[in-house]
Amino acid sequence: MNQTIGVSAADPTQHPYRWAMLFGVWLIYFAFGLTISALAPMVGPITKDLGLSHGAMGTVLGAWPFIYIGAAVPCGILLDRVGARRALLLAAMIMAASGLCRAVAVDHLSLFLAVGIFGFGGPLISIGAPKIIAEWFEGKERGFAMGIYITGPAIGGILSLSLTNAVVLPFHDGDWRMVVLDYAAVTAIAGLLWLLIAQHPEARAREAAEKAMPKRPQLEIFRELMANPVVRVILLMSIGIFFFNHGTSNWLPEILKSTGMSPVDAGYWAALPTIVGVIGSLTIPRLATPERRGAILGGLFVLAGLCTLLLQLGEGPGLILALIFQGLARGSMMTIALLFLVEARGVGSKNAGSAGGLFFSAAEVGGVSGPVAIGVIHDITGGFTVSLWVLTGICALLLLGLVFGIHRPAAKTVP
Repeated sequence: MNQTIGVSAADPTQHPYRWAMLFGVWLIYFAFGLTISALAPMVGPITKDLGLSHGAMGTVLGAWPFIYIGAAVPCGILLDRVGARRALLLAAMIMAASGLCRAVAVDHLSLFLAVGIFGFGGPLISIGAPKIIAEWFEGKERGFAMGIYITGPAIGGILSLSLTNAVVLPFHDGDWRMVVLDYAAVTAIAGLLWLLIAQHPEARAREAAEKAMPKRPQLEIFRELMANPVVRVILLMSIGIFFFNHGTSNWLPEILKSTGMSPVDAGYWAALPTIVGVIGSLTIPRLATPERRGAILGGLFVLAGLCTLLLQLGEGPGLILALIFQGLARGSMMTIALLFLVEARGVGSKNAGSAGGLFFSAAEVGGVSGPVAIGVIHDITGGFTVSLWVLTGICALLLLGLVFGIHRPAAKTVP
């Protein structure tokens, strides 16, 4: 049975304005991707300017996921209470503020805190996006819509990775602070456009209807969600997915430079997985219907593991395959895991905010540890080989978790 929130006369899953709402979410998520990818192409100039080691820079890259861990659940509760319209605007303003603070950082601590501010805005987007999709879309259209909005951060990442060293940084005569200011301005503009889109009467009516609904105690909702074994396994798997996603996305330009590429070439090549991820996001989630969702997610875990092995070969055909595999995996693993979560028993759109808060709170444990671990291992070993083997092991554990934690329990419930 469809569990859409609210009692408005028009079914939001059939209302034509759902596509405008999707576009607004896409804009905010675009700014999200632009911001989180902004530092990776400029690791060299930033570390040189502030005198940071790779390990210290790894803690900076992991700063916002660290804050995210504690902020995700409260943000999920806030979003369920006040609605996504105001929450996403607040998120955009917080992200823009993070960019402004990065531009005035003078040392490791000030940059760490500036990046950490982003962690208060990120959860409102990551949780709010699937909640809006669950409210406004259903069936196959829901998977397609999730695939569309996830291209937002992907395209933001493409532009950041490919244009930062090639265009934006040279335009500002190598001043990385001006680059992050530019990206902060784009984020603020995205927030204002979302505000205009979300003023539509249908969106406001949805928010009013949701606020009018009786609210269950939050602890009761969390206990109910955690009693579901599928939810618990997805939360554990989210840690590994984000360890891979954040670790590879933040360090890929440096990994490519370690093979002998120039910073500009590394930026271009690092954008390839994101381009592939955009294509994959538009097709793979739509194919991930309940009966084949597990097989598709398992295939993505295999591709992620192959990527970490092929990256060790350096330049050549193996590197191209590695980047393609990484894009396919990184672009759709989280989306399909969220589909598992949103459509799990007892979740639905009514508890999507709370479930999303739990998901991203757990996931960002991997989001923090991925970039930090790779940076620290690099400082200890003098290269990225050991880090890539660690990532291979994470992918193997994800596959085992899917097979024994979701597939077999689900099979046992079939009469």
